[in-house]
Order: sequence, then C-alpha cells, then structure tokens
Amino acid sequence: MTETKEISWDDSMLPFQLERSDMRGRVARLGPLLEHILSRHDYPVPVSAMVAELTTLAALIGQTIKLRWKLSLQVRGNGAIRTIATDYYAPETEGAPARMRAWASFDAERLQDGLPGFDQLGQGYFAVLIDQGEGTTPYQGLTPLAGGSLASCAQTYFEQSEQLPTRFELTVGRARLPGQHQDHWRAGGIMLQTLPAGSHAGPEGDLQSADILQGAQSEDWNRATTLMATVEAMELVDPALPLPNLVFRLFHEEEPTAFAAQPLVFGCSCNAERVRSTLSIYSAKDIGHMTNDDGIVTADCQFCGAHYEFDPKSLGFEAVIDAEGNPLPKGGAGESRAAL
Repeated sequence: MTETKEISWDDSMLPFQLERSDMRGRVARLGPLLEHILSRHDYPVPVSAMVAELTTLAALIGQTIKLRWKLSLQVRGNGAIRTIATDYYAPETEGAPARMRAWASFDAERLQDGLPGFDQLGQGYFAVLIDQGEGTTPYQGLTPLAGGSLASCAQTYFEQSEQLPTRFELTVGRARLPGQHQDHWRAGGIMLQTLPAGSHAGPEGDLQSADILQGAQSEDWNRATTLMATVEAMELVDPALPLPNLVFRLFHEEEPTAFAAQPLVFGCSCNAERVRSTLSIYSAKDIGHMTNDDGIVTADCQFCGAHYEFDPKSLGFEAVIDAEGNPLPKGGAGESRAAL
C-alpha cells in the first residue's frame, strides 16, 4: 500500500450501538491485511473472493465474543473449493491489535470460469469454532452451506444456534486507490445484531439468546436493517471515509454510539514446537510421505507459508516407512502443508 494507509481506516473494526433500537453492530474495512493474506498464495479469483468474505466475517464477529484466545470460521464443501479457514486471535493486551490469518484449498481442474465462488463450494457446512485456550473445551457450531453466500450462512448460524437475529452487508473485490499502480484486494462489511430486551451491552457484550422478535422490537429491527441495506459498496471499502462517519450516515436516526476502534493485523500462531507437536502424532508411514531424499521431514504452514525441517528422530521416529511398509532411512520426497 501507499501513504494512503496513514490517513485511512483500513484494517480496523469499529463497534457501535444503536441506542434507539437497542441493537449493536460492527463495521470493518480490510486493505493491506487482506492483500497480505492473499498475496502469499496464487489463488484464482473466485477462491480469493471467498477467502476475503470469510476473513471479513471473522473480523466482524471476533469482538462480539468475550474471547481469550481464538475464533475460527471454517467452510468445507465437496465442490471445486474444498476448504476455507480463517482465524481471529484476541488482542493480547488492552489496545493491542487483533491478529488474523486465512487460507483455502481447491481443485483447480474443477473450477469454472464465471461461476461465483459460493456456487463452487458444493454441499458442506459453515463452522464457528471458539477456543478459549489451554484448560478449556473448544466450542463448535455448524450450519449447512445455503443461502447463496457465506454471509447468509453466518446469519443462519446466529439465528438458529444463538437465537440472535443478525444481518451482514459485505463487499469484496479488487480496486486501485490513488497513488497505487495496480489493483489490490479490499473488503468491507457491517454486522447488525439484536440485543436481549432491556440489555445495554458494551462493545464486548456476551452472545446470549434473545426472545423471538415481536411487536416494537420487530419494528425496530426492520427499520435498522432497512437503513443498513442502503450502504454502498464503495462506502465499505473507501479508505478515506472514517468508519464513525459511515455509521452516522447510515444510522443517525437510531442515535448511534461508537466505541474504540480495533486495529487488525496479520498474525500466524505457527512455530517449530507447535509443528513438532503436531507431527509427533502421525504414523511412521505418514512421516515417510513428508520426508525428503535427505531424510529430513518437511512441513509448510498453510496460513503463512513458513517452512520447517526436522530430523525424524526428533519426532520420535528411528526410521520412517514408505507406502509398502518398508523402512525409509532417507525418505520418499514429500512435504506436509500444516494448518496450525
């Protein structure tokens, strides 16, 4: 990116609350962060668009949870695009940025030109995983791939699993900003969510079940979501438009209150010890497929592309085994792509 970043609201998420209708929301804009994630891979356009959409959803959802470690959104299908995964790591200290990463796997031979990315996922599921760290049991919620977009899947998850009516407006694409010489990926989105009657959650309120909308609350919801739907794609991705201004433009009738913005940066949790721990649970045969001709076990992180090399003995293997079950002292030229 250029000096535009210095005056922009790129790579940030702004929480807000609508006092009149007792609803909360998030607005996020991704620029250099998204470009950094996608530039590390040679994804076709439909795959990049799906990664961008899921990453934007994670940026919007991450702070709605009192998160101590990691929120993961994952999509798995039986189509040409097989897997999309993104992680949102909670800030380590007050005022620190949240870290994000993402990746995808796909079958290049099955991708169809001109067909939207969502239509190339096939049948599968949209998963929300919340891991609060060591000593806790991770939570997982699933919803089928349906509705024509990942945003629709996320809405269905909140309405069915959390009983919280939720709406998203997202835009992703490539654009060339003033001072730049080529197009870059950009994304933006707004999330609006009801609050339980009589509650006044702050920027990090808990996700708790709400009563089914009825009466005045239903009217408030319809009015607020109608206002949100007037947002223009350029408003969501324009780095020169402050996010508080956008919130006020959309919701000034609803008496919006904005909270402190959350900066977002790229960050990967992989390291040698974590990769070593992951590889140590594999079989000798599996390790054989990851061992090169020099007898070194190799693994690459799918998120950031970091490359790791290990002596099989350091993983607890005196010898590795090939596909026929024969010892392979020098391995059989392979590598592992690890999602850590």
